[in-house]
Amino acid sequence: MTKGYIHSIETFGSVDGPGVRFIVFMQGCPMRCQYCHNPDSWKMRTGEELTADELLDKALRYRAYWGDKGGITVSGGEALMQMEFVTELFEKAHAMGVTTCLDTSAQPFTREEPWFGDFAKLMAVTDTVLLDIKHIDDEAHRRLTRFGNANILDCARYLSDIGKPVWIRHVLVPGITDDEASLVRLHDFLCSLSNIERIDVLPYHTLGTFKYEKLGIAYPLRDTPTPTPESVARARNILEGTIG
Repeated sequence: MTKGYIHSIETFGSVDGPGVRFIVFMQGCPMRCQYCHNPDSWKMRTGEELTADELLDKALRYRAYWGDKGGITVSGGEALMQMEFVTELFEKAHAMGVTTCLDTSAQPFTREEPWFGDFAKLMAVTDTVLLDIKHIDDEAHRRLTRFGNANILDCARYLSDIGKPVWIRHVLVPGITDDEASLVRLHDFLCSLSNIERIDVLPYHTLGTFKYEKLGIAYPLRDTPTPTPESVARARNILEGTIG
């Protein structure tokens, strides 16, 4: 039986998918996003080890709070680094009538087999995908995360092709992801997709900097300010026309 490595759990999430969600943060991530607020989630094969049944039992204790739309969201780290476990969890959740949501950067995405077939199996039991697009420009994305974005945008196209409901998430970082040209490019890309249900512009924050200090890691954006309410509103105005 597959076991998952769990970083942490949030029992009452209201912004990570439809309704009230039980959120599972998986351990392990290949990206090194400069603004990551969970550097303690990077390392693979650490954290609490649980089976899908054990994790589902924990989640179902809170089912009374979920209502009609709520359910389970799996995030990270990067949840696709433990795709077999997430698929098993979602299959068991679906069998009990629980809705499922995947929060991912899609960095591991590839159309090569056997990975692509395994991803298709996961999508068959995933109701909503929260897709984090860090930057629309490949080189800027590489500077920000250490990885390019070609396969991530390809994942977005695939999700559109199969009609999977998607919420887009974009972190607004002053001087890095907030320039108008990049936001317009992102808007134009999202307009080419047919499955976007919601767009969340997430203001950059520094709440996780203490974790870098604890781990002895230099925080790369120490001098970067949080975005102003006006810049957040401007970004939302540029991107919101994508839906509909």
